[in-house]
Amino acid sequence: MKNIYMDNNATTAVKPQVLEAMLPYFCEQFGNPSSVHWAGRMVGGAIDKARGQVAELLNCSSAEVIFLSCGSEGDNYAIKGTADALKEKGNHIITTSVEHPAVLETCEALEKDGYDVTYLNVDQNGMLDLVELEAAITDKTILISVMWANNETGNIFPIEDIGQIAKKHKVRFHTDAVQAVGKIPVDVRKANVDMAVISGHKIGAPKGIGAMYLRRGTKISRFMHGGHQERNRRAGTHNVPGIVGLGIACELAQQSMDKDYAYVRDLRDTLENGILSTIPEVKLNGHPNADFRLPNTLNVSFNYIEGESLLLFFDMKGIAASSGSACTSGSLEPSHVMGAMGVDIVLAHSSTRFSLGPDNNRDEVNFILQELPAIVQRLREMSPLYKRDEPTPLSCDDCRMVNKVCA
Repeated sequence: MKNIYMDNNATTAVKPQVLEAMLPYFCEQFGNPSSVHWAGRMVGGAIDKARGQVAELLNCSSAEVIFLSCGSEGDNYAIKGTADALKEKGNHIITTSVEHPAVLETCEALEKDGYDVTYLNVDQNGMLDLVELEAAITDKTILISVMWANNETGNIFPIEDIGQIAKKHKVRFHTDAVQAVGKIPVDVRKANVDMAVISGHKIGAPKGIGAMYLRRGTKISRFMHGGHQERNRRAGTHNVPGIVGLGIACELAQQSMDKDYAYVRDLRDTLENGILSTIPEVKLNGHPNADFRLPNTLNVSFNYIEGESLLLFFDMKGIAASSGSACTSGSLEPSHVMGAMGVDIVLAHSSTRFSLGPDNNRDEVNFILQELPAIVQRLREMSPLYKRDEPTPLSCDDCRMVNKVCA
């Protein structure tokens, strides 16, 4: 049985070209770039090159790129660093109810320190009301933080419009661009963004490396202390192999983005249309117009089914998908994104995300469409909420998969 991986919004495989570029910096060119001797100088140029590759993808200056450990660190840095730097100006932050936990929990922590946070609602399709966003701005507002694209639904937010609103009111604008970068164009200058965060392991680089765009001249308090690295903006010894890998991944993403967009979207649309046309009582979670969603992401709910049970059956078939986001998969609570969209709690518990990548193919999509109807029907037969005329008998293996035993 061939394994099928459709959880690319959680993480991606390291691309062969990325690994090849990284390898020399583990053993051969191992120096600390902060050192002034030959070993340090050997790797300093590699960091500079990678900084330029990231900047090229984001359309910014290389001097505006800060290397970090991950996207979550970047979100913390952007929000907490702004809150501290601008505390004399105000204490009000605007964000959305569907952000990644790295943003939501950071804002919640700041609330305990006396900051006022507005969490904007979304509609049933998971989209923002920009009139509501602009109306929320006060003379105390110091930051707007809105993700470029949602990790669960794939919804793409109108970042350029939000950037114009922020510029008009002279409010700083931060975006978590982790899910968007590499899949759709992310132009931080065109979008009037002050801070944007990306993560390497979402675009074929290794885990443990990320970057933040910080617009030149933006005042921000240091988030990490203990060294002069990153122009005194982020202390800590550089993760040279990771930085090199992120740079190559950004370069590859820029080269293949248009081709990958068309290819992956075609696969996603085939999967989406196949599910909605062959299985009854399925709800699409996200904007109904696919142009407003990432090309690789499909989130659907199957009525009468518990999502974790569906994933167990998927796993038996070698299919890797997800229920909610990877950062909350250990929770028994339904996705906060589904809750914010007003999805019924039963449907919210069954939300299933397929996030495809360029390595997927049509045979894999067809296999899922072949197997999924029977899996859904079998799980529905187990549900006391499902109305059926004659129950389908379950095998012993089926019972064990849902932790039931014979009487």
